[in-house]
Amino acid sequence: MTDETQNAAKLIVVYGRVSTSNQENEGTIETQLSAVREFAQKNNYTIVQEYLDDGWSGDSIVRPALDQLRMDAKKKIWEGVLMYDPDRLARRYSYQELVMDELREAGIEVIFVTVSAPKNSEDKILHGVRGLFAEYERAKITERFRLGKIRKVKEGHVLTTEAPYGYTYIRKQEGKHGYYEINPTEAKIVKMIFSWVANDGLTIRKVVRKLQELAIKPQRSKRGVWSTSTLTTLLRNKAYIGEAHWGSSYSVVPEKPLKVQQYKKIKKTSRRMKPEEEWIASKIPVPVIIDRELFSRVREQLKTNFALCDRNKKNQYLLAGKIKCICGRTRGGEGPQHGKHLYYRCNDRNYSFPLSPTCAQKGINARITDKLVWDKIAGLMSSPELLAKQVERWMSTKRAKAKSSFGDIAIVEKEISKLKDQEERYNKAYGAALFTIEKLKEYTDPIRARMAALESQIIKAGQEADRINVDLLPTKTETKIFTREAGKALKNLNFETRRAIVLNTVEKVVGTQQQLQVSGYIPLTLNHVEYKTSYRYCWASQRR
Repeated sequence: MTDETQNAAKLIVVYGRVSTSNQENEGTIETQLSAVREFAQKNNYTIVQEYLDDGWSGDSIVRPALDQLRMDAKKKIWEGVLMYDPDRLARRYSYQELVMDELREAGIEVIFVTVSAPKNSEDKILHGVRGLFAEYERAKITERFRLGKIRKVKEGHVLTTEAPYGYTYIRKQEGKHGYYEINPTEAKIVKMIFSWVANDGLTIRKVVRKLQELAIKPQRSKRGVWSTSTLTTLLRNKAYIGEAHWGSSYSVVPEKPLKVQQYKKIKKTSRRMKPEEEWIASKIPVPVIIDRELFSRVREQLKTNFALCDRNKKNQYLLAGKIKCICGRTRGGEGPQHGKHLYYRCNDRNYSFPLSPTCAQKGINARITDKLVWDKIAGLMSSPELLAKQVERWMSTKRAKAKSSFGDIAIVEKEISKLKDQEERYNKAYGAALFTIEKLKEYTDPIRARMAALESQIIKAGQEADRINVDLLPTKTETKIFTREAGKALKNLNFETRRAIVLNTVEKVVGTQQQLQVSGYIPLTLNHVEYKTSYRYCWASQRR
């Protein structure tokens, strides 16, 4: 059988990826597909499907099309994967090797247009060295860009893609650096906003309402209305007094994201401010719109508004931060008539402001809600029968998890084996004098750290299985003593103590005017001690 006949019988798929930030330099997915299709035609491959990740960074291995390709590879419905270049698979060499090893183990051939796929140990080493040098070169380019940006702002030049409201950014032209130019229409509105706060004493929300009444829209907004956070940033921006800044914040992964998504093109979507003394450039000269005296008065008025805000008056909400609406938003405490009536209201009205709220759920009485939830917690902690029922359910869940963990351990052990193989390839490359001992250490240290972390997972899994021991659970006698002492201690507690117990036992409450659904856990003592709300030894807990 000839090679041509073999190729004609081979069914392959195509994978393509383009990062939105680099599309102009690297070309679009259409450009990649054109080259890939031409290569497939010359080699008599039959393309049966195309997996495309358009706008996804190669620094992350979690991509929808790539995940689908990896799952389909296990079904063995095609024989090979064709890509333009290894960079399209992933930016990091370790990610490339991980996916390529996974495909090879499934019996899938990996083919590239620009380079030959490794076929033996020597090819793998050369492919690895090529990937490492490419990764190193990208790191050097990134560092050069970073240093270039720092040098530019240190020299007093503006570095941005979009100017603050009130300015127009004039891009670099004929060797002249980009700069801010005052936008007369927007600058007039900026002065109005500062005047409303400093001279009329308006709060941020009143400014939002006034802008809405005057049909003045912000630069960017899906809803077409100003937000309180946008105005707060505007009123604190020193660019308006002629002092623009750069490097005042850094990106971080959000701790409590508004949307939990399986696939995220950008992981670090939140920003955290640095102390002003750590800003890279804090006084970049730009045209002045607001005088310093007015700017200072606005800052003072914002502090006054915050101190006098009705929402800052402290009322006692037992479930604050724990209670949610069925729409998914949190419920916040509100005390109309100076706290005479307390309610938990859906915060959708705050997110929708100044537009009408999208959630139609009404507020629920906070005092009644707090009493109902607290009575349930106290009743559970005072009832040996209810606690015994929860312990039994906890045991059943732990046993089920222990059974499923054996499969997880097998996956972790397989990954450790792959990492050991990767470390061995680096050692062989070092033995062939392809790089220095310092570079070897730089390449292998992260691998060893990853292996140590995975081995730690296996150890923890074994320890978790060992902990499922009936002897470690409280006896019926201990449970009865615990509930009796808890019943005594839970009577006549002050608000702060009850609040502390709620924070430690309740995960969330989803409430409407008709019903409350409480999720949480009750700590159980390992060896019975006298129950005290301020100090106790707690055993592992289970959510219900």
